[in-house]
Amino acid sequence: MTTLDIMLPYYGDVALMQAAVRSILAQSDPEWRLVVVDDGKEPDVPGWFAELDDPRVSYQRNEQNLGVTGNYRKCLGLVREEHFVMMGTDDIMLPNYVATVRAALARHPGVGMVQPGVQVIDGNGKPTEGLVDQSKKRLYAPRVKGELLMGGEQLATSLLRGNWLYFPSICWRTEAVRKAGLRDNLEVTQDLALEIDLIQAGERMLISDTLCFQYRRHAVSISSQQAFTGRRFEEANRFFMDVADRLDAQGWTKAAKASRLHLSSRIHAATMLPGALKNKQSEGARTLLRHVVGNDHR
Repeated sequence: MTTLDIMLPYYGDVALMQAAVRSILAQSDPEWRLVVVDDGKEPDVPGWFAELDDPRVSYQRNEQNLGVTGNYRKCLGLVREEHFVMMGTDDIMLPNYVATVRAALARHPGVGMVQPGVQVIDGNGKPTEGLVDQSKKRLYAPRVKGELLMGGEQLATSLLRGNWLYFPSICWRTEAVRKAGLRDNLEVTQDLALEIDLIQAGERMLISDTLCFQYRRHAVSISSQQAFTGRRFEEANRFFMDVADRLDAQGWTKAAKASRLHLSSRIHAATMLPGALKNKQSEGARTLLRHVVGNDHR
């Protein structure tokens, strides 16, 4: 079986990125290759990578900032192996991640996506479970004991009701992702868009309950002005309406209905309303409220 490519599109906190890299170096299965593409300008980062002296690790810095989607596309172009992970630079691979995923791929050759077990941690690395993650686990995610293979309209409907996946922890089949591509007009829904595109193309997902990844969720400060503008929900609504039309055309009426309803997204917007009001973001509050009650639907 081939080596697993771990792609790390980097921008931001140096210490968190270094913790992510160290977690990769600590893998019990040595069959991996790490490619870091730096989209920032932090001065000490190139030297730190040079000192690692590990032939499995490569580092490069972009001459110009490509942005999130642009750097993801560059990383995708650098993948060499049959499967890859697009890891977040503030997340942690537990020592058994590569071994768990490679064993799952050996048991299920040809699967398009592997979602292993994930633990959510806060900014300090401590386990946490806020409303979003409780909802993912208790309301939306399927019950899995061992492994579960899903695909088709069943999986699409489940994810459109509430996206219970953790994008940076997923292992992807390279050919499938390159064929689907990444969308130019999306930021916050880029992950769900890729997942739905792959499912519509016939790819299946293997879900495992083996805990091997830590996803870092940073708290949204109630004093944050930008967080409560409601812009992310304008994008979300456009995405859900477009997907619903495409699903209807495919004959997946149940999934299309879930996309038009996008209940979890509307609940999320409702949780943001108090912060928008407290920050005197009147236009943001109106945008959030329209999303909550469904008045932004075309």
